[in-house]
Amino acid sequence: MKKHLLLASLLLVAPAVYGAGSAPSAIDAKAAFDRLRTLVGEWQAKTENGKTIHIKYDLIAGGSALVEREVVENTAMETIFHLDGSRLLLTHYCMLGNHPRMQARKYDPATGELTFEFLDVTNLATPTAAHMHNVQMRIVDKDHLTSQWQLFEGGQMKSTDNLLFTRLK
Repeated sequence: MKKHLLLASLLLVAPAVYGAGSAPSAIDAKAAFDRLRTLVGEWQAKTENGKTIHIKYDLIAGGSALVEREVVENTAMETIFHLDGSRLLLTHYCMLGNHPRMQARKYDPATGELTFEFLDVTNLATPTAAHMHNVQMRIVDKDHLTSQWQLFEGGQMKSTDNLLFTRLK
Protein backbone atom coordinates (compact mmCIF):
# COMPACT_ATOMS: atom_id res chain seq x y z
CA MET A 1 0.00 0.00 0.00
CA LYS A 2 2.81 2.42 0.90
CA LYS A 3 4.51 1.68 -2.45
CA HIS A 4 1.30 2.61 -4.29
CA LEU A 5 0.95 5.87 -2.36
CA LEU A 6 4.61 6.74 -3.02
CA LEU A 7 4.23 5.97 -6.73
CA ALA A 8 1.02 8.00 -6.95
CA SER A 9 2.70 10.94 -5.19
CA LEU A 10 5.66 10.82 -7.59
CA LEU A 11 3.35 10.75 -10.60
CA LEU A 12 1.55 13.85 -9.33
CA VAL A 13 4.75 15.79 -8.55
CA ALA A 14 6.86 14.80 -11.59
CA PRO A 15 5.03 16.94 -14.18
CA ALA A 16 5.39 20.03 -12.00
CA VAL A 17 9.08 19.41 -11.38
CA TYR A 18 10.04 18.41 -14.92
CA GLY A 19 7.47 20.46 -16.86
CA ALA A 20 5.96 17.44 -18.61
CA GLY A 21 2.48 18.17 -19.85
CA SER A 22 2.46 21.63 -18.36
CA ALA A 23 0.50 24.46 -19.92
CA PRO A 24 2.32 27.35 -21.59
CA SER A 25 3.82 29.70 -19.04
CA ALA A 26 1.50 32.48 -18.02
CA ILE A 27 2.19 36.00 -19.18
CA ASP A 28 1.70 39.20 -17.22
CA ALA A 29 -1.68 39.90 -18.83
CA LYS A 30 -2.21 43.16 -16.96
CA ALA A 31 1.15 44.53 -18.11
CA ALA A 32 0.41 43.45 -21.70
CA PHE A 33 -3.03 45.10 -21.57
CA ASP A 34 -1.53 48.28 -20.11
CA ARG A 35 0.90 48.33 -23.05
CA LEU A 36 -1.99 47.89 -25.52
CA ARG A 37 -3.77 50.84 -23.89
CA THR A 38 -0.96 53.10 -25.17
CA LEU A 39 -2.28 52.52 -28.70
CA VAL A 40 -5.30 54.80 -28.18
CA GLY A 41 -5.45 57.04 -31.23
CA GLU A 42 -5.52 56.76 -35.00
CA TRP A 43 -3.12 54.72 -37.14
CA GLN A 44 -2.58 53.96 -40.83
CA ALA A 45 -0.83 51.31 -42.95
CA LYS A 46 -0.57 50.28 -46.59
CA THR A 47 -1.20 46.68 -47.62
CA GLU A 48 1.09 44.85 -50.02
CA ASN A 49 -1.45 45.51 -52.79
CA GLY A 50 -1.53 49.25 -52.06
CA LYS A 51 -4.77 49.53 -50.07
CA THR A 52 -4.81 51.92 -47.13
CA ILE A 53 -5.87 50.51 -43.77
CA HIS A 54 -7.02 52.94 -41.11
CA ILE A 55 -7.37 51.79 -37.49
CA LYS A 56 -8.54 53.63 -34.44
CA TYR A 57 -8.07 52.44 -30.87
CA ASP A 58 -10.49 53.56 -28.14
CA LEU A 59 -10.91 52.57 -24.52
CA ILE A 60 -14.46 51.68 -23.51
CA ALA A 61 -16.27 50.30 -20.46
CA GLY A 62 -14.37 52.38 -17.94
CA GLY A 63 -11.03 51.48 -19.53
CA SER A 64 -11.60 47.73 -19.16
CA ALA A 65 -11.67 47.05 -22.91
CA LEU A 66 -9.73 48.35 -25.89
CA VAL A 67 -11.56 48.51 -29.21
CA GLU A 68 -9.65 48.43 -32.48
CA ARG A 69 -11.82 49.62 -35.36
CA GLU A 70 -10.25 48.80 -38.72
CA VAL A 71 -11.47 50.26 -42.00
CA VAL A 72 -10.24 49.04 -45.39
CA GLU A 73 -11.93 50.88 -48.24
CA ASN A 74 -15.61 50.70 -47.19
CA THR A 75 -15.37 47.61 -44.98
CA ALA A 76 -15.07 47.86 -41.19
CA MET A 77 -14.02 45.24 -38.66
CA GLU A 78 -13.53 45.41 -34.91
CA THR A 79 -11.28 43.64 -32.47
CA ILE A 80 -11.89 43.97 -28.76
CA PHE A 81 -9.11 43.29 -26.25
CA HIS A 82 -9.90 42.71 -22.57
CA LEU A 83 -8.68 41.03 -19.42
CA ASP A 84 -10.44 37.95 -18.10
CA GLY A 85 -8.86 37.35 -14.71
CA SER A 86 -5.25 36.42 -15.44
CA ARG A 87 -5.86 36.09 -19.20
CA LEU A 88 -5.72 38.69 -21.96
CA LEU A 89 -8.24 37.89 -24.68
CA LEU A 90 -9.31 39.33 -27.99
CA THR A 91 -12.39 38.78 -30.10
CA HIS A 92 -12.11 39.72 -33.77
CA TYR A 93 -15.36 40.63 -35.55
CA CYS A 94 -14.23 39.75 -39.05
CA MET A 95 -15.42 40.79 -42.50
CA LEU A 96 -15.69 37.04 -43.20
CA GLY A 97 -18.69 37.01 -40.84
CA ASN A 98 -17.10 34.92 -38.10
CA HIS A 99 -15.69 35.89 -34.71
CA PRO A 100 -12.44 34.21 -33.63
CA ARG A 101 -11.29 34.49 -30.03
CA MET A 102 -7.62 34.38 -29.13
CA GLN A 103 -5.60 34.42 -25.92
CA ALA A 104 -2.29 36.21 -25.37
CA ARG A 105 0.32 33.50 -24.86
CA LYS A 106 3.60 35.42 -25.17
CA TYR A 107 4.53 38.93 -24.12
CA ASP A 108 7.97 40.53 -24.11
CA PRO A 109 7.86 43.95 -22.43
CA ALA A 110 11.38 44.78 -23.65
CA THR A 111 10.48 44.42 -27.35
CA GLY A 112 6.75 45.14 -27.15
CA GLU A 113 5.97 41.78 -28.83
CA LEU A 114 2.63 40.21 -28.00
CA THR A 115 1.37 36.93 -29.47
CA PHE A 116 -2.25 35.80 -29.44
CA GLU A 117 -3.17 32.19 -30.20
CA PHE A 118 -6.49 30.76 -31.35
CA LEU A 119 -9.01 29.65 -28.71
CA ASP A 120 -12.24 29.20 -30.64
CA VAL A 121 -14.49 30.82 -33.22
CA THR A 122 -18.20 31.55 -33.46
CA ASN A 123 -20.37 31.76 -36.56
CA LEU A 124 -17.99 29.64 -38.65
CA ALA A 125 -19.84 28.32 -41.74
CA THR A 126 -17.98 24.98 -41.75
CA PRO A 127 -15.16 23.57 -39.60
CA THR A 128 -12.67 24.26 -42.42
CA ALA A 129 -13.92 27.75 -43.41
CA ALA A 130 -11.49 30.65 -43.56
CA HIS A 131 -10.90 32.53 -40.30
CA MET A 132 -8.20 34.53 -38.56
CA HIS A 133 -6.28 32.19 -36.31
CA ASN A 134 -3.26 33.87 -34.67
CA VAL A 135 -2.00 37.42 -34.29
CA GLN A 136 1.40 38.78 -33.44
CA MET A 137 1.73 42.46 -32.59
CA ARG A 138 4.77 44.54 -31.79
CA ILE A 139 4.55 48.01 -30.35
CA VAL A 140 7.82 49.30 -31.80
CA ASP A 141 7.60 52.76 -30.23
CA LYS A 142 4.90 55.34 -29.48
CA ASP A 143 4.32 55.95 -33.21
CA HIS A 144 4.87 52.54 -34.86
CA LEU A 145 3.08 49.21 -34.59
CA THR A 146 3.48 46.00 -36.57
CA SER A 147 0.93 43.22 -36.82
CA GLN A 148 0.81 39.82 -38.50
CA TRP A 149 -2.63 38.26 -38.84
CA GLN A 150 -2.68 34.59 -39.89
CA LEU A 151 -5.60 33.39 -42.00
CA PHE A 152 -6.41 29.69 -41.74
CA GLU A 153 -8.51 27.73 -44.22
CA GLY A 154 -8.95 23.99 -44.60
CA GLY A 155 -7.23 23.45 -41.26
CA GLN A 156 -3.95 25.09 -42.28
CA MET A 157 -2.39 28.51 -42.63
CA LYS A 158 -3.35 30.09 -45.94
CA SER A 159 -1.74 33.54 -45.64
CA THR A 160 -0.28 36.14 -43.30
CA ASP A 161 -0.98 39.86 -43.51
CA ASN A 162 2.14 41.77 -42.41
CA LEU A 163 1.41 45.41 -41.65
CA LEU A 164 3.39 48.40 -40.36
CA PHE A 165 1.16 51.07 -38.84
CA THR A 166 2.16 54.67 -38.21
CA ARG A 167 0.33 56.83 -35.70
CA LEU A 168 -1.67 59.69 -37.21
CA LYS A 169 -2.99 61.14 -33.91
